[in-house]
Amino acid sequence: MNKKNLSERDICSKYINPAIIKAGWNMRTQVREEVSFTDGRIIVQGNLYTRGRNKRADYILYYKSNIPIAIIEAKDNKKPVGHGMQQALEYSDILQIPFVFTSNGDSFVFHDKTRTDGVLEEELTLDNFPSPETLWQKYLKHQNIETPQAQEIVEKDYYLDDSGMTPRYYQQNAVNRTLEAIAREQNRIILVMATGTGKTYTAFNIIWRLWKTGVKKRILFLADRNALLTQTKNGDFSPFGNDIMHIIKNRKIDKSYQIYFALYQGLTSTDEDKNAYKEFSSDFFDLIVIDECHRGSASEASAWRDVLTYFKSATQIGLTATPKETKDVSNMEYFGKPVYTYSLKQGIDDGFLAPYKVVRITTSVDEGWRPTAGLIDKYGNEVKDRIYNLKDYDRTLAIDERTELVAKKITEYLKATDRFAKTIVFCTDIDHANRMRQALINENADLVAKHWNYCVKITGDDEVGKQELDNFTDVEERFPVIATTSKMLTTGIDTKMVKLIVLESNIQSVTEFKQIIGRGTRIREAEGKVFFTIMDFRKATNIFARPDFDGDPVQIYEPEPHEPVVPPDAVEPTEPDNEDPFNPDTFPPTPPDISIDGRDEEVKKFYVNQVPVSVVHERVQYYGKDGKLITESLKDYSKKNIEKEFASLDDFIQRWNESEKKEELIKELAEHGVLLEALREDVGLDLDDFDLICHIAFDQPALTRQERANNVRKRNYFTKYSETAQKVLNSLLDKYEKEGIVSIEQGSVLKVQPLSQMGSPVELVRAFGKKKDFDQAIKELENEIYNIA
Repeated sequence: MNKKNLSERDICSKYINPAIIKAGWNMRTQVREEVSFTDGRIIVQGNLYTRGRNKRADYILYYKSNIPIAIIEAKDNKKPVGHGMQQALEYSDILQIPFVFTSNGDSFVFHDKTRTDGVLEEELTLDNFPSPETLWQKYLKHQNIETPQAQEIVEKDYYLDDSGMTPRYYQQNAVNRTLEAIAREQNRIILVMATGTGKTYTAFNIIWRLWKTGVKKRILFLADRNALLTQTKNGDFSPFGNDIMHIIKNRKIDKSYQIYFALYQGLTSTDEDKNAYKEFSSDFFDLIVIDECHRGSASEASAWRDVLTYFKSATQIGLTATPKETKDVSNMEYFGKPVYTYSLKQGIDDGFLAPYKVVRITTSVDEGWRPTAGLIDKYGNEVKDRIYNLKDYDRTLAIDERTELVAKKITEYLKATDRFAKTIVFCTDIDHANRMRQALINENADLVAKHWNYCVKITGDDEVGKQELDNFTDVEERFPVIATTSKMLTTGIDTKMVKLIVLESNIQSVTEFKQIIGRGTRIREAEGKVFFTIMDFRKATNIFARPDFDGDPVQIYEPEPHEPVVPPDAVEPTEPDNEDPFNPDTFPPTPPDISIDGRDEEVKKFYVNQVPVSVVHERVQYYGKDGKLITESLKDYSKKNIEKEFASLDDFIQRWNESEKKEELIKELAEHGVLLEALREDVGLDLDDFDLICHIAFDQPALTRQERANNVRKRNYFTKYSETAQKVLNSLLDKYEKEGIVSIEQGSVLKVQPLSQMGSPVELVRAFGKKKDFDQAIKELENEIYNIA
């Protein structure tokens, strides 16, 4: 057989597989073919979404399970042997794989990232593919891991999960890079992983391998909330078994366990004599893992830092989504540079984290309000005469009408989308959270009358609210729906089903902002949670313009006073915002106060009402698939993207005609940010996909599906077929008219009514002759529908 005529899959089975087997690779345990390592970015427009194409490697080779070491990109023999190298190198960077190969069945091109002699690529014969041990030893040498003990650490097996759950690629990267650092005797390590990417599961895999190796026998896991300790011990860490695990409570120390869980504040005290951690010897722990380490463990002034200093001989691993770097706090100074970073932006691009829209609402008093001379507030206090603005509202001055307007807009959004969508409202302090709860209860009186806990305040001073926290985070529990809070929900709480995050707090730090956004980034596709919305009343989302922010929203919408709070599919271009996001007055370089609720400073606050407050205008903007800001209508944006794919109308028609499945072409457009359903709704015409594209991108007059179907019937070309075949084609034409072209391309179309009533699929195909004759008839029907010669 001529090798040039073989498919890529044939090249793999006949040439590549035998070559790697001959080199000593075990196809069952060390080789995975066609590995999809991302889920594909969720692309959102309107209320519709699709997933972009996932990233897939032809081969990933593993030295041991979850320790990838080589990648192979295969091509058919019509292409040169090195044809796929650029794509393979891109994937190898993402997967952090050092050895990259391409092959077309004639030979291999080998790109070796560990070489230092300037020769990165060379061609190898099929008989000279390197063995697993050869590549592994090259890698260990490159990583300066050459002692037997160091090798034992990095080669230790992962936990084998009975359920079949395996780490995602970035979790593998985080675990493997951490163990390599420890093998090189690095004792201060930080991992930066976006909220929702499984930091605790990653920590478990790190600890499991180190514990099994025996190099780390006593481990302390530090967190900042009791719920996290129980959740971690009973969840991701359960394979260790309860006999060796213990949660430290009430500062009572029991030294008979191997793995300990504790709160930062549970080990320390303002009274030096009551510091529980000192009941352990300073060398008791071999390993300390600090969850959410941005919360204070790396601060020189923090009491938690004393714990780390006391156990200085232990290896210390910090986990955070948002490392702090301020004049007072530095994670990097303490832990060093991250051994691995997986950002919010990368998580959204990979499709593991939910993208988000932004609705910005500005009120008439946001730029400033001044009291009349001698104004007395609701409680008899004379309001200080000065201009108040967003920095003051609900911190030093509370305006009832503004609070009520915010509650009204939140409720308006929920009523237009889903009144049971989990919602968090972040307020300036506990008092504000309480007043916001009251305003929301009044706006949702119909539901609150039936369900007292439809809206609750969850703050550190409220025992009932704290008890409702578990229900709020439970995927199965419907209530509470709305939670008002100040600081308590900013970090560490796993709120999987939150679809709306409301910013009614003055947020000035990227660290705090990312933590808040993280409350919504979990994807629950089966439950319909694929993106979330941020409703911003405080201009906090100007942080998107900060150079240290990554992970832009898919849309920003700022309604006019007369417009609905829910973003429409169509948007209009407007002038750019005049605010300078880098102005120090806008973002003063002060570290955020993200302490637990109940520790807010006592601030004199005025309470006023009878102040007219209304919504004022702003702009509408989209973020495209590439993360760049789009200031144009959905129609114009779609037209540009379509024109990027097709050089001309003739080019589009040719591609349409040549596509065996129109659905694939439509999906390809969706991956480039063109969702035809959203566009169809925007245009307001029920057009066929073909006509919609021709009309939007190439200014062609559009025909409806009914008009196209009637044109086919008028030509009466069916008469050349048998009576049964004519009935089949007429039924397919009717189906196209009702549902579109994709419906008649599906392989199961002959099994559904009314076609299923005419006979079995085999009988209906025979009416045309053989299967190829039936396929040709379908193709001809499509050509007639679109009148393509």
